[in-house]
Amino acid sequence: MERLLVTGGAGFIGSNFVHLKLERDPDCRVVVYDKLTYAGNLDNLRDVTEDPRYKFVRGDICDAELVEQVVRENEIDTIVNFAAETHVDRSLFEPGSFIHTDVYGTHVLLEAVRKFGLRRMLQVSTDEVYGSVTQGSSVEADRLLPNSPYSASKAGGDLMCRAYFVTYGVPVVITRGSNNFGPYQYPEKVIPLFVTNALDNKPLPLYGDGLNVRDWLFVVDHCEAIELMLREGLDGEIYNVGGDHELTNLELTETILEILDKPRSLIQFVEDRPGHDRRYSLDCTKLQELGWEPRRRFREALEGTVRWYTDNRWWWEKLKTGDYQSYYAKQYGARRVLGDCSA
Repeated sequence: MERLLVTGGAGFIGSNFVHLKLERDPDCRVVVYDKLTYAGNLDNLRDVTEDPRYKFVRGDICDAELVEQVVRENEIDTIVNFAAETHVDRSLFEPGSFIHTDVYGTHVLLEAVRKFGLRRMLQVSTDEVYGSVTQGSSVEADRLLPNSPYSASKAGGDLMCRAYFVTYGVPVVITRGSNNFGPYQYPEKVIPLFVTNALDNKPLPLYGDGLNVRDWLFVVDHCEAIELMLREGLDGEIYNVGGDHELTNLELTETILEILDKPRSLIQFVEDRPGHDRRYSLDCTKLQELGWEPRRRFREALEGTVRWYTDNRWWWEKLKTGDYQSYYAKQYGARRVLGDCSA
């Protein structure tokens, strides 16, 4: 029986991966290890709580003693690391916590893999480590040019993985995904933020001119790629995971409003954030050669995602209270409004 430690498994991508793994693999056991920060949510896993193959442990990946205890007591053979501070905007306010979790926490997990001789660790990273790409697409051998504390911390974790592979022979694989979307995504990220704001007829704060470009990947497609990499990825290798669907942020916003039948006047252009990368783009040839490609069409997946947030107000309404309101006011309240799309 495969025994997985899924760190950050109560978060967005992690919880979707747990659902996928338990649905598809009857011979696995999954231990979710999560600190339950603001973005970790046990509601994301309530559908699997009665599954005897599932177990939850609350803990911080920076706590080496607890990590080792969980690995030892549950006879873990594989770690999938989703645990990270992930939001670029928050990293501008508190970069230290990103460095601590994304670099030191990764080191703790690598040490556990080395100490206990685990079969594999898969490090879930991001396309943002490559920095802004004006033309063409990033390949895995490109230089890392992160432009925010978040992307720099993820690049640091990736480099730590490489160092442990080269120096100690630790079996680690790195995946670098493009922008994910889907169910259970905390509503500070652009798609759930804009969908839930639009449902409540509130402004959609769009940075700058709205022409920054992102490649969009449905979360289940990403999880399928990770599952494939656990089986067939080569130790020490990096694999880009992209959705092959690039859009400007303005195009994305207009599509969300169209699906919801809401007016474009809800779009509110606001002062851009510092270091906002203009474009990300991934070359996924290396992964495609192993037989993977995104199976969901973007529009269909986006419509399903919008429908999920529309049908699950119970999930997100309570998240957009208390500390969330303080964060939202801090992030957008003092930001200069540049205009709207009321014309």
